[in-house]
Amino acid sequence: VFPPGEAEARARLDAFVSGSDPPIFRYASERNRLDGAGSSRLSPYLRFGMVSVREAWCRASQLLERAPDEASRAGVRAWLNELVWREFYIALLYSFPRMVRESLRPEYREIEWDDAGDALAAWYRGQTGYPAVDAAMRQLAAEGWISNRARMLVASFLVKDLLLDWRLGETHFMRHLVDGDVANNDGGWQWAASVGTDAQPYFRIFNPVAQSKKFDPEGAFIRRWLPELRRVPARFLHEPWTMPVDVQQAAGCIIGRDYPAPIVDHHAARARTLAVFEAARRAASSPAGQ
Repeated sequence: VFPPGEAEARARLDAFVSGSDPPIFRYASERNRLDGAGSSRLSPYLRFGMVSVREAWCRASQLLERAPDEASRAGVRAWLNELVWREFYIALLYSFPRMVRESLRPEYREIEWDDAGDALAAWYRGQTGYPAVDAAMRQLAAEGWISNRARMLVASFLVKDLLLDWRLGETHFMRHLVDGDVANNDGGWQWAASVGTDAQPYFRIFNPVAQSKKFDPEGAFIRRWLPELRRVPARFLHEPWTMPVDVQQAAGCIIGRDYPAPIVDHHAARARTLAVFEAARRAASSPAGQ
């Protein structure tokens, strides 16, 4: 998936930014695909110094002048912005090394996370009953890489659907990601968990079904990584637990036997997580918590 070496790194950078219509021009519109087809897939090479961030920045920024339209310039700017995030998290860890151990936002340090058990094991294995989450986790185990959108989705699910400590996910990613970088991995997890600097608001909770439908609308990513769902009709693919029994039988996929039922109800979990975060905020702002 990621052959090592400087030659491979340069070839990938060339393929991403060269030609009359380079893929970077479409990055803004395609980068959120769950299958990562719009990604440069340069992250492991940047991580291990096989290509420098400065070279990548220079090669990409030069395209702003010759991009044929605003959509193409938006693609270049979006990718450059990701490089900025990378450097920002490195600088952040340098300035606040404690972020590898605790949430940067103090009001969320006392959240009582659920005990890790069967739910965490299901998340590890890609057996949560939510196809997009499970496909991403199985790709991570098999290839050591998943797209940025997939990382945000599985992180949101772990923290805000299962109410498990973000550090469990951060550790798991570092064990498996071929581009694993302490600063960016930690920063990304704190962002997804809403406990870090410039993080998404705690009330922004990804709906795994909506994300699946939006960023894998044809279900190709799900079908690739979840073979048990390959014969499931498209209208049920993102929510296979809604299949009638006769459809399950025809598809050779019995929910609860061949593929798990959802381990958590998203809407109930969302309400619970909002209450937990709101309580943490109130406790931190009270005289006793200051």
